Amino acid sequence: MRFIRPLLAATGLVAALALTATACGPSEDQAADKPAATESAGAGASEGGLSAGLADTLKKHGVDPEKWKNGEWKNWDKDKWLREAKDFVNPVIDGLWKPDRMKSAKDPAKTMSAGDFSGDQGVSDPEPKPVTAEREKTPYHNYAAPVGKVFFDSPEGHMVCSGTVVKDPKNPGRSNLVWTAGHCVHAGSKGGWYRNIVFVPAYNDQGKDAAALRNAQPQEIAPYGAYWADWATTSGEWLADGGPTGGEGAPYDYAVLHVKPEKGTKSLEETVGNALAVDFDAPEAKQINAMGAWGYPAAPPYDGLIMHKCVDRPGRLSISPATPTMYRIGCTMTGGSSGGGWFSEGDDGKLALVSNTSIGPVTSGWLAGPHLGQGAEQIFTMMSDKFGGR
Repeated sequence: MRFIRPLLAATGLVAALALTATACGPSEDQAADKPAATESAGAGASEGGLSAGLADTLKKHGVDPEKWKNGEWKNWDKDKWLREAKDFVNPVIDGLWKPDRMKSAKDPAKTMSAGDFSGDQGVSDPEPKPVTAEREKTPYHNYAAPVGKVFFDSPEGHMVCSGTVVKDPKNPGRSNLVWTAGHCVHAGSKGGWYRNIVFVPAYNDQGKDAAALRNAQPQEIAPYGAYWADWATTSGEWLADGGPTGGEGAPYDYAVLHVKPEKGTKSLEETVGNALAVDFDAPEAKQINAMGAWGYPAAPPYDGLIMHKCVDRPGRLSISPATPTMYRIGCTMTGGSSGGGWFSEGDDGKLALVSNTSIGPVTSGWLAGPHLGQGAEQIFTMMSDKFGGR
């Protein structure tokens, strides 16, 4: 019975996401919009193309702003790797994320390995049966409009995760907020903020394979363009305890990005046509019949080009007696799906984001994500307030 009920419930869950499709396709010409400034919203006068705030932050750490944009960001020296929450910098570098660069991005594989669980197994349910990930229907903007890919640079090179456009209470209908995993924006206890973080909604909208994309136009890869993070926030627990295999930071492995278009001025929500609400009061796992995870798995046997989804009845996973219990579902998606949203229907029948992909085993048979509670709501509210009315 366990594997029948989620299958039945999945029909409604997938249909609900499909109903959120954008009313206008990605063929809309954003280039006709006024070019966006390369400064953080409301951050003050610009200096050499950077906002005063970004320039000052870089200078404080002994980095010349123009040298940063010209390649200094590649310096991952521990003394120059900005770590503190207040030190996030991500200036737009026009044209950096070209299609080939996106296609070469790797999954953050180490963060997908759950490692040894020595925590309180008394609140962990039995390991779920693997659920084979399904390809999402195309075009993606008609079936999963809020889903996309998060690209970033790390000391290991170009990396990729998944993310979801979420509603902004302070900017109804005009959200520029993206939900993803903490390990997709910050290295945790042993590192700092990643660099050149961008969100690409409906990446590879037509679901073409590598051969078909070999000579693809930019709009085929990024139909809505690239949205640069001008601010990011993650949990203090991830900053302090996050590790290569998640560690005790895994139950707090979530992040919110505020983004702006590389070109144009239209908000992310207006551009893609939809955003999902975030539910910070979702029920415990045993009270949920079906939960779906969406993302772009990039580790073998996947190649990161195709959006997939898994729907299963969630169980519980405990990392440590001192940390909150996580949700866990059967799913064969691999690294690259990290940060992808987990969706469930509330009592009102509306779909909401309730978690995100954080960790999974090397065997890729299941995924686990944090239960979003008061701490997650606090960083989300802080982000909404910071950019309220902008």
